[in-house]
Amino acid sequence: MARRERERSLPPVTGRGRRARLDQPMVPRRSPLPEYDPEAFGRLSERIARFLGTGRFIVWMTVAIILWVAWNTLAPRPLRFDEYPFIFLTLMLSLQASYAAPLILLAQNRQDDRDRVNLEQDRKRNERSIADTEYLTREVAALRMGMGEVATRDWIRSELQDLVKELEQRGLVEPAADRGRDRSR
Repeated sequence: MARRERERSLPPVTGRGRRARLDQPMVPRRSPLPEYDPEAFGRLSERIARFLGTGRFIVWMTVAIILWVAWNTLAPRPLRFDEYPFIFLTLMLSLQASYAAPLILLAQNRQDDRDRVNLEQDRKRNERSIADTEYLTREVAALRMGMGEVATRDWIRSELQDLVKELEQRGLVEPAADRGRDRSR
């Protein structure tokens, strides 16, 4: 009985000869095709595309073509490997161009993906900045409205002066000029 329970709890071997259980993942099969890391291939293609877009590449390519043509025109006939119409040189340049174009396109696609992610992050950052700015604007407006209701030092001074004048007019307080003389005595 315990043996049957253990067999049920084990995952199926490959699904052959035994019915596969739907509640357990299948064992992955090995692919006969070689596996590669797409990110590593993309990074390599970007490095190649960056090199193809430099002046150094143009100089090296020009030097190689000049040497190729010079060798195949100036070298003794038995040592020449590509005679005048330079068919092999044309083939090599076509081969290089046929590989360069897809690598450059792959690098551009990867750059577009990075730019898209960066633009999305910038857009989110801008939205947060706008929201923060709007919040701060509302807070400043509320502070200004609150400050309109707060008594300032100048307002209190003017109110006190008005009260003193009113008290002087009623005769409850002696005038300020008379108070200054009393103190000097």
